[in-house]
Amino acid sequence: MKKRKILINGAGLGGLAAACCLIKAGHDVEVYEQAAQMGEVGAGIQISANAQHVLRDLGLGPDIDRIGVRPGAYVFRLHDSGEEIQRFPLAEEHERINGAPYTQLHRADFHEVLARKAHEMRAGIVRLNKRATSYVENTDGVVLHFADGTSASGDILIGADGIRSVVRAQMSGASNPVYTGDAAWRLVIPTDKLPPNLLEHVMSVFMGPGGHVVCYYLRAGKLLNFVGLVETDDVAEESWTLKRPWEQLKANYAGWHPIIQTIIDTADKDQCFRWSLFNRDPLMNWSTKRVTLLGDSCHATLPYLAQGAVMAIEDGAILARALDMSDDEAEALDIYQRNRIERTARIVRQSTANRTLFHLHSEAEIRAAFAKRDEGAERNKWLYSYNPLTVPLV
Repeated sequence: MKKRKILINGAGLGGLAAACCLIKAGHDVEVYEQAAQMGEVGAGIQISANAQHVLRDLGLGPDIDRIGVRPGAYVFRLHDSGEEIQRFPLAEEHERINGAPYTQLHRADFHEVLARKAHEMRAGIVRLNKRATSYVENTDGVVLHFADGTSASGDILIGADGIRSVVRAQMSGASNPVYTGDAAWRLVIPTDKLPPNLLEHVMSVFMGPGGHVVCYYLRAGKLLNFVGLVETDDVAEESWTLKRPWEQLKANYAGWHPIIQTIIDTADKDQCFRWSLFNRDPLMNWSTKRVTLLGDSCHATLPYLAQGAVMAIEDGAILARALDMSDDEAEALDIYQRNRIERTARIVRQSTANRTLFHLHSEAEIRAAFAKRDEGAERNKWLYSYNPLTVPLV
């Protein structure tokens, strides 16, 4: 295998996971991050078996088990009565079927684990305060330029810089996001402030007219993560850190189940975040001869299938394998891209479709829709069963 110097723009979850995969494969990796310090927002994240294979291969299994929660099941309920419409098992069943567990984590905890692993593999791998502005690609390599006037050179550049990717913008132009009509509320509540056993330790989805709510536990059950999706014409900034009035949150969920009311009433009224959701068509070409994209920069997805970070982790593992298949950078990046485009586009489109499923406007519609589908069997068949370490590459 040809050892390469690889530049990664972006030290988020996808960039760090890719860095670990590439170092493990023998490459020289440098990660550049525009922020002044490392960190993530206070929100939950879900990691299914398809990404867990990669994390275990990196030796992170014990860390993930330590900081995560394994939910017992995925449960769909009516928004007002709480009646269970469908459930499929997770925990032991998910691992038995797919070969690795399903785990729910605090994003900041997960980011810290990945960052620590990357630094253990290569000291000083992440360079902070490095805002990329452009890159120059030639036959000998690629140069990444920064706002402070400095630059970095390597054999390959990976744009892992998210929905506002500088690398994508230069490669493919603006992403042209389209407002979905939905906004997402985000709350994280200490469970010692909630009534005991308010919710069982499962992934709970309350579905109703014009919105849905997702609840699950974090940090060994010490925190409850709440994500509430509502249909609204009130378009705001696409930011996870934008606060909105608690009274607006309360009004959005008037008439919903008492469990939802209890969670909202317990929330810190000064810590209610809501961001507008925008749809982006997945790119169908995201590589040049020496530059490629990864994660949200090329296949940003709506949060209706819990696969955004998972796809980015898959990307890093497949990229490392592709680079091992050819000494020619352009050919290796083409192998990576063609083995990821179809799957990631399917995930993005299925996530968008779930928005309709979760927001049906009558009980009859919800019952009819779920009577036609076994959500667990469908996901196990094509989504969770994928193993980035062993799937044949073409």
